[in-house]
Amino acid sequence: MRKIFFALYFTVSTVAIYAQKHEFLKLPKFDIEDLKKAKSEIDEKAPAETLYRSIHYHIDNSTGNYVKKVKYRIKIYDKDKAEDWMNLEISLYDNNQGSRETLNSIKAYVYNLEDGKIAETKVDKSSKFRSKENKYYTTNKFAFPNIKNGSVIEFQYEITSPFSYEIPLTYIETDTPSEYTEYVFESPINMSYNIDFRGSLTPKYKKVAEENIYGAQYKTYRFAYENVKGFKKEKFVKNNDNYRTQIRAELHSTFFNNGLKNYTSTWEDIRKKLWEDDEFGNQYKKDRLVKEIIQKNISEEKDQHKKSNLLFDFVKNSYTWNERYGFRTDNGIKDLIKNKTGNAADINLLLLNILRSEGIKAYPILISTIGHGYVNLTFPNLGNFNYVIVCAEIDKKIYLYDATSKQAKEDLLPARVWNSNGLLLRDDKAELISLTNIKESYNSHTVKAKINPDGTVSGVYQDQDEGMGALNAKERFDENQDKYKKEYKEVFSVDFDNINSRTLDGGEFRSTMSFSSSNMIDNLGKRKIINPLLFLHQTKNDFDQEEARKYMIDFISPMSKAKVVEIEIPEGYDIAELPKSKKIVTDDKEISYSYTVEKKDNKIITVSEYKIASADYPKEYYPAFKQIWKVISDSESQVMSLIKK
Repeated sequence: MRKIFFALYFTVSTVAIYAQKHEFLKLPKFDIEDLKKAKSEIDEKAPAETLYRSIHYHIDNSTGNYVKKVKYRIKIYDKDKAEDWMNLEISLYDNNQGSRETLNSIKAYVYNLEDGKIAETKVDKSSKFRSKENKYYTTNKFAFPNIKNGSVIEFQYEITSPFSYEIPLTYIETDTPSEYTEYVFESPINMSYNIDFRGSLTPKYKKVAEENIYGAQYKTYRFAYENVKGFKKEKFVKNNDNYRTQIRAELHSTFFNNGLKNYTSTWEDIRKKLWEDDEFGNQYKKDRLVKEIIQKNISEEKDQHKKSNLLFDFVKNSYTWNERYGFRTDNGIKDLIKNKTGNAADINLLLLNILRSEGIKAYPILISTIGHGYVNLTFPNLGNFNYVIVCAEIDKKIYLYDATSKQAKEDLLPARVWNSNGLLLRDDKAELISLTNIKESYNSHTVKAKINPDGTVSGVYQDQDEGMGALNAKERFDENQDKYKKEYKEVFSVDFDNINSRTLDGGEFRSTMSFSSSNMIDNLGKRKIINPLLFLHQTKNDFDQEEARKYMIDFISPMSKAKVVEIEIPEGYDIAELPKSKKIVTDDKEISYSYTVEKKDNKIITVSEYKIASADYPKEYYPAFKQIWKVISDSESQVMSLIKK
């Protein structure tokens, strides 16, 4: 399936481009009319609206640091639905190697209309709370006081960062509609940046030029947008942020002291740069560190494919991922071998080193995880990537590995890595590759129940995942076992007991539990009304989007789901009429569904199953999914009645 996504990479000439005469970086004077405003003219149902938003990046010519200046003015219409604006959070990065970001200043106010006049409340230092998110990030949190329906929030802050190689991504489209949004980036002409621009919005005002500002010659990029609608998310999308209009800058070259230094500008440049990187290439192209840790029985295996899987199992079971992403190591292979814990690069580059030391052709693949967004294929840059996996090439066939997951297998990788494309770094060339998951995920729900004389229903329920579904389920279970088990009771509104979750020998993840309920049967005179799927029936159409579909339909893997419910009928009762069976399939056999109910002796057996043959689909498939899921909800909503003989 072809991916549908918008991407544009451009480097604009030094000739100034003007859409219209417009003044940037000027916050309008506060107007009492903003407080009197009753609703957004962009979206009258919006609980909040951005009146003014300015994101301004400036590279300091003397230090090379970037300064980020942010200004916002927000109108609150419904404070109960505008929770995102109740607090301001500012995260600062520290690489723990002497370089860190600093918060230089902050001003924040809340304005209200009182007796026809502007009442101003300043956010003071007592509202500030600082938290250490992890070893690299500290978040400063500020609570806005006195927020009411009709309030206007205004804040501005400034950050200085030494990490000017890559300027952080800015989303033009946010969930909140915006009357005015501007993006400004300024860099000295001896520091040349490439601008990565993606999305469908066109700025109303645009200026790209060379100017003498801050006492030096600068290249400036200025874009302004008016009346931007709030971004509408869609279900069954890997990452909705992929489709927001966004801007990011990355350093291309510098010219200091008559010396030109080029940074990455092609995929091959990336390969060459990382090959000599102490935190990347030097971690896997030398095998002196790993020879002594490889078990003798594995090293003696003659079949390279079997050896590759044995080495993979050894690494994933011996070392633990600290849940930090990255394609560069945090502490390196030597530290990982000693302390047994590391980031994604530590673990997967160790695996790569071990495979190569055993004579197996193996290479790294740079990827962007689903949460990080799509790789911009037209804009070669390191900022595209935030993760690394491993491939082994045996008998001209490629096998994929990710040792961060204990449940992973050859070509069975966590959902986070299946994000369409990757950059394969062979020893002599870089190669863009497609990453499409063709392995099916299978989920089965099995219930064996009986209707008791007192009208209660009791039995056992089993939920089993296979493939990527099992991998994801096990990761969620390991993260929080109590939460994982509690979700069963919340999703099905059934008081389950004796919940037991475990991994089977074949890698399947199974949860079994018992239940007893008195509210699954409706008594109507001599009839007992019951849904033959009990608590497993679909209650609504998951594909319920009314507006035309805009984006790809993503499932990350082909998938199938089966529900099998067996109910024992009490003695002295019979079934008045069974629900109608149903079967539907698309012409291309991509989507199918079947529903059957049959009676065998004193038991009713119901089977409901759908299959989705591919990992993702163009938006044009949405009507087909909508139709089939309506059939599913209609079929599974059928009930049957038991009557006394």
